Amino acid sequence: MNYLLGAFKPACNIFITFSDGKTRKQVPMKKENGQTVMVPLFQSQENVSGKISVEPIQGKKIEHNGIKVELLGQIEIYFDRGNFYDFTSLVRELDIPGDIYERKTYPFEFSTVEMPYETYSGVNVRLRYVLKVTINRGYAGSIVEYQDFVVRNFSPPPAINNSIKMEVGIEDCLHIEFEYNKSKYHLKDVIIGKIYFLLVRIKIKNMDLEIRRRESTGAGTNTHVETETLAKFELMDGAPVRGESIPIRLFLSPYELTPTHRNVNNKFSVKYYLNLVLVDEEDRRYFKQQEITLYRLQDDS
Repeated sequence: MNYLLGAFKPACNIFITFSDGKTRKQVPMKKENGQTVMVPLFQSQENVSGKISVEPIQGKKIEHNGIKVELLGQIEIYFDRGNFYDFTSLVRELDIPGDIYERKTYPFEFSTVEMPYETYSGVNVRLRYVLKVTINRGYAGSIVEYQDFVVRNFSPPPAINNSIKMEVGIEDCLHIEFEYNKSKYHLKDVIIGKIYFLLVRIKIKNMDLEIRRRESTGAGTNTHVETETLAKFELMDGAPVRGESIPIRLFLSPYELTPTHRNVNNKFSVKYYLNLVLVDEEDRRYFKQQEITLYRLQDDS
């Protein structure tokens, strides 16, 4: 039985290290098995370089038909599991066919890599960047090793950032006006606003402001939409009166937000909304939803 177990052991170990691995910022990333690991953080146009070491298990030699490293940017939609869409695919050949008897190390470099989209892990989709090392062994079966890394891209503050002003009401019952100080927020921003009650003829019990994320995947009839409520903030408890003004001050930094993603590689979108919820004494709920744009500033990472 021990012989059988030995037959399935890998013929070698593969180690992938980044050139600036000791100094580069590390960020947490949740793996498919639910574990969180620390991985290096990159942004678009950076060099991705390092070393790959192949170490045969003691007493074994590795016959191979070539060794290569790939840098892949992939989108996986969970209801199409197993199918990865590569939007970035770069290859470096590390070795020509031959034999390896002892530890061998290969340097690699991908220069000024275009990584246009951020790493994202959602309800139905994930976007990831990975280094993939393949030792091609023909009939013996290839040996493959992966190393994930995270990409975050920064945006300058928008030149135009209009406030949001809206009126909402039920004829002859309720008329309110709300205002948010801007329509675009960075991930550590503060939403500041006011709600004015112009007419109140129904008994309102409480009022909340929610941050909602809407993730759309697929296209046409095959579109899947998932909406999550990420934050719920109580604005008021008790009945307002006509002419009353309720201030809003909502800090975004405690919540796990991402930038807004619009039609990433024609595969998915992620949008954020402020949802105002009023509940009356008969537990009827009144909603008003407004889209906001989120972006990542240099110091948001």
